[in-house]
Amino acid sequence: MPHTGTVTKPAPAPQHEEHPSKHDRRFGLPIATALVMGNIIGGGIFLLPASVAPFGTISLVAFGVLTVGAIALALVFGRLARRHPRTGGPYVYAREAFGDFAGFLASWSYWITTWVSNAALAVAAVGYLDVLLPIHGSRFWTIVAALTVQWLPALANLAGTRYVGAVQLVSTVLKFAPLLLVAVGGLFFFHADNLGPFRASGDSSLGAVSASAAILLFSYLGVESASVSAGEVRDPERNVGRATVLGTGLAALLYLLCTVAVFGTVAHDRLVDSSAPLSDSVNAMFGGTWGGTAVAIAAIVSMLGALNGWTLLSAQTPYAAAKDGLFPAVFIKKKRGTPTVGVLVAVTLASLLTVYNYTAGSAGVFETLVLVTTFTATVPYLLATAAQIYFLLSGQGHRVSGPRLARDMVLALAAFGFSLWLVGGAGYAAVYQGVLFLFVGVLVYAWMAARKKRVAGDTTD
Repeated sequence: MPHTGTVTKPAPAPQHEEHPSKHDRRFGLPIATALVMGNIIGGGIFLLPASVAPFGTISLVAFGVLTVGAIALALVFGRLARRHPRTGGPYVYAREAFGDFAGFLASWSYWITTWVSNAALAVAAVGYLDVLLPIHGSRFWTIVAALTVQWLPALANLAGTRYVGAVQLVSTVLKFAPLLLVAVGGLFFFHADNLGPFRASGDSSLGAVSASAAILLFSYLGVESASVSAGEVRDPERNVGRATVLGTGLAALLYLLCTVAVFGTVAHDRLVDSSAPLSDSVNAMFGGTWGGTAVAIAAIVSMLGALNGWTLLSAQTPYAAAKDGLFPAVFIKKKRGTPTVGVLVAVTLASLLTVYNYTAGSAGVFETLVLVTTFTATVPYLLATAAQIYFLLSGQGHRVSGPRLARDMVLALAAFGFSLWLVGGAGYAAVYQGVLFLFVGVLVYAWMAARKKRVAGDTTD
C-alpha cells in the first residue's frame, strides 16, 4: 500500500532469536566505540596524506568541515538510537518515519555499501601484504590472499558475536600503536618548510576544499556502525549515542593528527608522489627503512578490523529488514547471535566482486564501485536525518530529544546538508551507477511487498 503521509507503526518484530549462549554476548561501551572507530578507520588513513597533498595544506580545511559534519551525523544517530534501540539503525528510523518503502531503500542501499566496501578493503589489504610477502607477481596467489582476508573476519562473525567483539577490540588497539607513533611523534619532528603551498592545485579555495573533500569522503563512512548493531549493544539507549560520538570524534582526531604529522615530516614534492606516506614519515623521523614494514603490518591489522566490523553490519542490516518482511526470511536465521545467512551472502558477493576485479583487470571499474559505496551509504544517511527532522516537526520530538528542540533541529539540518555534500562528492558516474543499484532494489521490494500482501490475504481468508 503506498505511503500516504500517515505513518503506520511497524508491527512488533517476530521472535526468531535463539536462546542466549556463551557465544552470544552483548557489546559494552568500549567495544561499541571500537566498532565505530574500526569501521571508520580502515585503510584510508594510510593513503590519505598523499591523496590530498596535491591540493596543498588547504585540504586540512576539508578535514575540519568533514569532521564537523560527521560529528553532527553521529549526534543525530545517537538521539535516534535513544528511542529506537533496535538492530538496523538508519533502516529502523526511515521505516518508522516514512513507511516500508523508505525503510527498504535505506536497508538495501546500506547493504550494498557493506559488501562492496569489504571487497575494496580486501584488495587494499593485499596491497600492503605484498610488502611483507611478494605475491603480486602471481594473480592466483593474489586472489587467494584477497579471499583469505575476507573469509577470516567472516569466520570470526560465524563463531558468534562474542568473538566479533574480541577481534574488533584487539585489532583497534593494535593498529593504534603505529598510528599514534606518527600522530604524536611526528609533531616533534615537524618542519614547516615541508608543508608546501597552502593552495597547490591552482583551483579556487572553494574548489580545492571540495575536491580534496571528495577524496576524504569514503574514509568517514562508518559513523552509523553502533546504531546498526544497537540490538547487540548493552544499554543501547545510552551506549549507542556515546559510542557513536566517541568513536567518530577519536577517529577524526587521529585522521587530522596523522595528516598534519605527515605534511610536516615529508617534503611536499615527495609526498605528492608517495605510495606509502606513513612509511615515509616514520623513515624521515627515525631513519632506516623499517617504517615500511611496520606500517604495512598496521595497515593489514587495521583493515582486518574494519572487515570484521563491516561483515557484522552486512548481516545485521538485512536481518532487521527480514524481520519486518522486507528482505527474504532466510536472512533472519541466527546462530551464536550472528545472522549466518547474511554473513555468508555478503562475503560471497564481495568475493565474487574481488575475483572479477583481478581477473578482468578492471581497476577503473572497481574504483568507480568504491565511489558508488559513498553514494549508497548516503541514501540511508539522508533518510535517517530526514526522519529526525520529521519527528521534530511533527510534534514527536520526545522520541529523539528532550527540551532543546532548536538544537536538535540545527544538528539534523547540518547532518542532512553533510549527507548531500557526500552525494555530490561521489561524482556523477558514481551517482548514476548508484541509482541503478537502487532501481534493482525497487524490483526486489515489489516482489517482497507482493509476497507479503499475498501472505496477509491468505491469513485473513
